[in-house]
Amino acid sequence: MIEGSLEGSDLHIGIAVASWNQTITDRLFESATSRCSELGVSKVTVLRVPGALELPLGVLALAEKGCDGVVAIGTIVKGETDHYDIVVRESNAGVNRVALDTGVPIGNSILAVREFEHAMERSEAGEANKGAETVDAVVLMANALRDLAQS
Repeated sequence: MIEGSLEGSDLHIGIAVASWNQTITDRLFESATSRCSELGVSKVTVLRVPGALELPLGVLALAEKGCDGVVAIGTIVKGETDHYDIVVRESNAGVNRVALDTGVPIGNSILAVREFEHAMERSEAGEANKGAETVDAVVLMANALRDLAQS
């Protein structure tokens, strides 16, 4: 059985992080980079993009740059218009398409919340932080796919 590991010593991880709702995305980003350090990730490349709709292109650029896996970080808070639904749907679909088109593991840490407070809860330091959780998923997948290719 191939299931990957949390060993990051020979991995290059990219992080695409949106500036929109930066109070939240910075907290997710800090947790993600801390987790990369804890796992011994050998190289981290960070690309700052304006917002969630720009994340798919940023993720694609990092995947094409040679990253073994990429983490997408963004926050979308529901407002009074349908724009929320469009941004959530298109940013998520774009990030998923990059993973399928490139074969590079992409971790989705784009929070889609109805209340700003919910984003604050999911970005607090500790186990609930989705930035760190997404790094774990990307490292596991990168190692599993590498092991599969070598089997």
